[in-house]
Amino acid sequence: MTPEEERDSALAELARLRAGLAAGLTPEQSARLVGTTPEELEADAQTLAAEFGVAAPPAPPAPRSGGNRGPDVGNGAGTVSGGAQRYRQKHPQREPRPDEQQRRTNPFQARTYTMENR
Repeated sequence: MTPEEERDSALAELARLRAGLAAGLTPEQSARLVGTTPEELEADAQTLAAEFGVAAPPAPPAPRSGGNRGPDVGNGAGTVSGGAQRYRQKHPQREPRPDEQQRRTNPFQARTYTMENR
């Protein structure tokens, strides 16, 4: 078999599969389709599907419509530095109050006790 014949055979098989799958046929059933043009194959696929009692495949689901995906989508998305910048914008640093700094000191830092060795 020459390369051209192999190519033509593969293209014919692909056209049969496409027509058969569009009509709801399995690949094995699609191999039985007869025709040379896509229109002939589609007509044969519809006829064969009706004889087998195969329902057409369900239509693909409608695309989901979405609302606002967030104000930060598309603003440097996909980079670490862009994400860090957005985080800093949403969570600004605040200065600690003086009483918070006193609570943060280590109570064991200043020695207020002595140890005895016996």
